[in-house]
Amino acid sequence: MTSYVTDIPAASPEIARDHFLGRLSVETDCSDVAATLRAGEPDFVLLHVVGSPDAYERRHVPGALHLPHREISAERMAEWPAGTLFVVYCAGPHCNGADRAAFKLASLGLPVKIMIGGITGWQDEELPFASGKEPGALRA
Repeated sequence: MTSYVTDIPAASPEIARDHFLGRLSVETDCSDVAATLRAGEPDFVLLHVVGSPDAYERRHVPGALHLPHREISAERMAEWPAGTLFVVYCAGPHCNGADRAAFKLASLGLPVKIMIGGITGWQDEELPFASGKEPGALRA
């Protein structure tokens, strides 16, 4: 007897490995971002890619710059050195702003990952938010 779980057989370990490597190459999570920010020397630029400046000022992930996906352009991204990794996030799983931003960045030839969960994931992890116009910092 099979269940809905086993009705379709699991992929081979090789296919599963390649699948999850693919996901990890384009995704990161709130906990890993927080750990890196707390260490004090992030090796990526964190972008808050949705919402108004007022919404960003109310709350954002510490260290994030507000750059709405609609404002991403080759000219704007030239502010950073070639090869800079961008980590983008949006409101949460119900929002596709991070996907839009990641698509634009990748189309510009820039390395990018999405912080899955976005603001709701950050909140679910009970991580602190920053407020105000400046990115702020996540303290150790």
